[in-house]
Amino acid sequence: MLQYLFNVLSAPEYLNTVYCRCFMAFFVALILALSCGERVINFLHLHQKKGQPIRECGPKSHLETKKGTPTMGGLLILGGSIVSILLCADLSNLLVWVTILVLVVYGFVGLIDDYTKVTKQTSNAMTAKMKLLLQFSTALISVIVISYCTPETTRFVLTFPFFINLSVNLCWFYIPFAMVVIAGASNAVNLTDGLDGLASGLMVLVLPVFLVIAYICGTDLVSEYYILPIPHAAEVAVTCAAVIGGCLGFLWFNASPAKVFMGDTGSLALGAYLGTIAVMLKHEILLAIVGFIFVAEALSVMIQVFWFKKTGGQRFFKMAPIHHHFEQCGWPETRVVIRFWIIGLILAVVGFLAIIHK
Repeated sequence: MLQYLFNVLSAPEYLNTVYCRCFMAFFVALILALSCGERVINFLHLHQKKGQPIRECGPKSHLETKKGTPTMGGLLILGGSIVSILLCADLSNLLVWVTILVLVVYGFVGLIDDYTKVTKQTSNAMTAKMKLLLQFSTALISVIVISYCTPETTRFVLTFPFFINLSVNLCWFYIPFAMVVIAGASNAVNLTDGLDGLASGLMVLVLPVFLVIAYICGTDLVSEYYILPIPHAAEVAVTCAAVIGGCLGFLWFNASPAKVFMGDTGSLALGAYLGTIAVMLKHEILLAIVGFIFVAEALSVMIQVFWFKKTGGQRFFKMAPIHHHFEQCGWPETRVVIRFWIIGLILAVVGFLAIIHK
């Protein structure tokens, strides 16, 4: 939309560059989240008398410290990010619309889940089968469109970071693989969102890696780096900047002690978005490295369930997901969050090393 306005007003050309629009997208989303935050929180408080139900099987301290805190705060992130994308990104680019589709659909699935939890005061809302059906259906549509926008030579290729000449053509097996990446990332971020500021802070650390990759992939700079060229991928950088701004604005209100929780509304959408851009940029394995905290959170739940069933009731961790394990070990919530952020920052640096200059 801003591109059209710049053309009408004959604005300087540099304002219409991807580089400049990334900055615009970031600040638009950030300002929207910060300026609307209190109003949204007050609205949620008004309509959620008891706030988000706290799991009785979770840490006992949460039943006291988090009781009455409203959920659905992901609306702040999604609202600011989507408005910013619509304003700053090139809307003729199909990849941009895929990111919007993922944010809207997964956000809507999470919203229904959160609404049911709040109205029925239960931590179990939408059935797992229904949620997975909606997640994988949207992932399938997204992967088909992404494949259509990707050059035929690299359409179904899986790349390996740090191994320059190593790649595998998965052929049609790539489609179900990519669907698992998107849906898996969605649920991994959802599981991570259990402590104040944890998921949103990690997103702010992980997304800049993919912003830089997207910018390089879709510009002439790609020849100077060990990255596959993806036509029109530079616009994905604008969407990354918007989501980073939205997450940072939300973190202002979600930092401990949180005034509002992201809820499934935000966590499912953000995780799916992260998986989607990894698929767009052919860096699914790099996502597992940079977003290892998300992977570890999901794996801890799988291990806990497997071990519980295999041993007839014994636990591998004191509590899952793994951030609760450290709480049960005596770590204060803020210590867990900050140390996970530090690990996330280190992994982000590793991610940047994977695309090192030739």
